Amino acid sequence: MKRIAVLAFVVCITMSGFAQKAAKGGTGGGVDKAYLQKIWDGWAALDASKQKQFYAQGPHVFFDIAPLKYASWDEYEAGVTKELGDYKAAAFTVHDDLQIHKAGDVYWVTATIGSDMTHKSGKRDMGQFRWTAVFEKKDGKWLIVHEHVSAPIG
Repeated sequence: MKRIAVLAFVVCITMSGFAQKAAKGGTGGGVDKAYLQKIWDGWAALDASKQKQFYAQGPHVFFDIAPLKYASWDEYEAGVTKELGDYKAAAFTVHDDLQIHKAGDVYWVTATIGSDMTHKSGKRDMGQFRWTAVFEKKDGKWLIVHEHVSAPIG
């Protein structure tokens, strides 16, 4: 009887660990820090067309630093392509203040992102901005259906 109790305890602890990992997106192809960093590494390539794989298509609102908003991925891609055209290099880092929340069939994440961008002229811009994103699973992939990127004033 004691062995069964110990075995049940070990199973409960193990399942609890898997549940916590799943809630953080660490299992089953969910949204986790590695996936989020992959998105930002893609932006660092300065080619918005390659980011389409991470964003839901159709009418979705994406707020960027400028302009106020985009009403679809197509608008977002066109606008960001123009903005990124002045840069020759970039690096983005998802900071450790990342929070990942699962609510039913969606994830929502918040983080600050470190940026290091070099203009074609050689001028370097370094800073941080805020990122909030909402993901839904579509065709087996977690895609961004809403995003908000903003920089602190000042």
